[in-house]
Amino acid sequence: MTTPSGDSDDGGFPSEDAEAEARPLVCARCGRRAGGPEPTWTLSVENGVRQYVCDTCSREHLRAIEGRLDSAWW
Repeated sequence: MTTPSGDSDDGGFPSEDAEAEARPLVCARCGRRAGGPEPTWTLSVENGVRQYVCDTCSREHLRAIEGRLDSAWW
């Protein structure tokens, strides 16, 4: 059986992105929770894992983020 262009055969399982959107966002630094997508939060992918950082922590650690230091350094 072929799948029409644009369709995916995921076996009915939600994608990783869909699962991530269903979970509340939690800041990787301070643990603050967001009820939904926050345009002021920062998204980082470290070791293949998505990590969200709230706007307050992002501002506090801006130089480290811009310098691309691992989060262990800040």
